Amino acid sequence: MKYIEFGIGNRWLIRTEIEYEDGSEIEERGMMGPINFRSFYIRIWMRRTVLILDSKDGFKKQRKNRSQVKLIVGITSY
Repeated sequence: MKYIEFGIGNRWLIRTEIEYEDGSEIEERGMMGPINFRSFYIRIWMRRTVLILDSKDGFKKQRKNRSQVKLIVGITSY
């Protein structure tokens, strides 16, 4: 899966993260193509709680081990 994100809290204002099936991932500055749209999401990270509203998967709430503040808008691509 490929995640293209825009927002505050990541290393870069615009970034692309690619997750491979073996669990490894890479992060690149800017947008990397091609983009095969899957869904649109908003992620709000407040300390250890992450709220995610995804156009395909709906609403999710997660707990993380590290504490951060982020506001991210992104798209998921195949």
